[in-house]
Amino acid sequence: MWVAFKRIIRAGGIGFWRNAFVSLSSVFVMTVALFVIGSIMMIDQILGASLAQIESKVDINVYFTVEAPESDIQALQTRLEALPEVAEVNYTSREQALVEFRERHSGDELTIQALEELGENPLGASLAIRANNTGQYEGIALFLDEQQSAESPQSPVIDRVNFVKNREAIEKLSSIINVVERASIIAMLVLIVASVAITFNTIRLAIYTSREEISVMRLVGASNTFIRGPFMLQGILYGLVSGVVSLIIMYPILIWLGPGTESFFQFNILSYFISNFGYIFLVIAGSGIVMGLISSALAVSRYLRV
Repeated sequence: MWVAFKRIIRAGGIGFWRNAFVSLSSVFVMTVALFVIGSIMMIDQILGASLAQIESKVDINVYFTVEAPESDIQALQTRLEALPEVAEVNYTSREQALVEFRERHSGDELTIQALEELGENPLGASLAIRANNTGQYEGIALFLDEQQSAESPQSPVIDRVNFVKNREAIEKLSSIINVVERASIIAMLVLIVASVAITFNTIRLAIYTSREEISVMRLVGASNTFIRGPFMLQGILYGLVSGVVSLIIMYPILIWLGPGTESFFQFNILSYFISNFGYIFLVIAGSGIVMGLISSALAVSRYLRV
């Protein structure tokens, strides 16, 4: 059995190199398909990191009127903290808001001068509310709307809530991610079908050029496995070589993109590639092997009757 296995490996390798030009076309198309699969994995990580970054900065800010009593603000804060959707509530007093405003506009003399001329603090207190996940902000916003509707028109406590702009940013990025993922999957499926079709034809051509050898093997009583094995191995080699080549192509591109993704998305795609290389290699090389195996199995079952 071991001798037969070594002979199958040797015959498959010889067949791979003997039809080098035809094999090159299969490897090229399959490399493109696997490169797209790898690119989709990288893009998905970048978009996921950017969405997580935006989500980490998103909150609901409740701004109170200048005349809002401290007791009413604290009572609302207590009710918000009791909600299961709320992860954290940060309170900013009027005095703290004024200090932060002065720090932000320390280089703007006109704004600071206008503030001094007012002679009093024009800023109200505020609450910054963080939810456990972005899907829960809607419920918190509805709760705040109910609280604002229950206030007396003569003495309002809540001035405004800024949830809408943050929600639009998340929804826009989420829709972009969905569109990119759909387009990537469509492109990937088209290339996979093309790769399988070309590899199928390559194996069919290899079977045709080896027809005399196959006849001799039949005459001397070679087993079906021994006859079919080299062609199946050729398909596996196409996928494995294509996977390795696609990873080799990806690496310098990721070296170039790494610093840019880190500065823009706070996510270094090169570091992710290196730290998860084993998983990425298994996915890409495994996909190539599966595609090659499927192609060769289809060709062998159709054109090699033994």
